[in-house]
Amino acid sequence: MDPELLWSSAERPRRGRPPVHSRAAITAEAVAIADAEGLAAVTMRAIASRIGAGTMSLYSYVPNKETLLELMIDQVSGDHRLPPEPSGDWRADLRQLAHEQRAIMRRHPWLPAALSAQQTLGPHTLAVLEYALAVLESAGLDVQARAETFSLLTGFVASHVSYELAQEQATGAADRTSGELHDAQARYLQAVAASGRYPKFAQTLTSTSKDPGPQAVFDRLLDRMINGLMAGV
Repeated sequence: MDPELLWSSAERPRRGRPPVHSRAAITAEAVAIADAEGLAAVTMRAIASRIGAGTMSLYSYVPNKETLLELMIDQVSGDHRLPPEPSGDWRADLRQLAHEQRAIMRRHPWLPAALSAQQTLGPHTLAVLEYALAVLESAGLDVQARAETFSLLTGFVASHVSYELAQEQATGAADRTSGELHDAQARYLQAVAASGRYPKFAQTLTSTSKDPGPQAVFDRLLDRMINGLMAGV
């Protein structure tokens, strides 16, 4: 994939009749398929069927699936709702950015896995990065540390969302409510703790409060992540 051809050049006008479709429309259809059925369902044939085109004709807009994935990632990165400038409270701004990332990844469940294969940075992705770097500048980090911190934060959010989605899928597959599974898990762990074989683990259980819900768990871990990243600042 050539990033210059992908991002620095507009779709080239063709001779003769104007193009029937656009790269943006094809990307939007790919995102819709991935949202509903997963990345594996995203094929040129499936997209062509949805937009009423010949499969081979789509390759004149998007040469391969790797390029399509880059376009998909960048398109959903445009969903970030961020202020034009940082507020000056870099911790609050980082939390807001992480919450935006989590919301987008939950809306597009394929995104956490796709990010690990990302090879280039499109305009929407760069806009988010630019904002994050501006936020972290006020934290006193050097240029390299700012970029690394943003990468670590994004990796944390992607990993956590992947865990959340996997747990929800497992609950659905078990055909039981999350409350029922939580109660069954609690009974089992109480029995394990009472056995006396795992005293450190038992101590952890006694100091852990009742499940506060996924949002509160994310916020707690996010604060711990930010505090750890900024320990030397």
